Amino acid sequence: MRIDALLHASLLKSGKKLALAESCTGGAMAAALTAIPGASQFFLGSVVAYSNVWKEQFLGVSPKTLSSKGAVSREAVEEMVRGLFLRTECDFAAAVSGIAGPTGGEIGKPVGTVFIAVAKRGEPIDVQLIHGPKDRKEVIDMAVQTTFKKLYDLSTH
Repeated sequence: MRIDALLHASLLKSGKKLALAESCTGGAMAAALTAIPGASQFFLGSVVAYSNVWKEQFLGVSPKTLSSKGAVSREAVEEMVRGLFLRTECDFAAAVSGIAGPTGGEIGKPVGTVFIAVAKRGEPIDVQLIHGPKDRKEVIDMAVQTTFKKLYDLSTH
């Protein structure tokens, strides 16, 4: 069974709610979950915050974090997850921000750099840095699959 279907089944069974904050994935996580019937029973929605303005306005990411650490950083995705918990009644939250390419990479943050944060309400936020391929579609797919795997593991423990 695919990881999106496993996550879907786990959240349906538990009755827990999920909210997402997507940057480099551009809504791909929401699209994958809602392609399976019944997602409305657990999926609250996704904020596709591609710009820093939206990260600030809708997710509460600090302008200081964005200017000093950047949108593609551990701190930014942690604040995105905190914003979801503050603004929704979700039980689980995940945020993704990265450089899907083919441009936008820099020294220290090349194309394929992605930060993923997942958490269960009331528990510490788990952040993972992954380095993917240089192909845009592959970076997005890898970020989606990695996030779903982390959420599935969190939802089944």
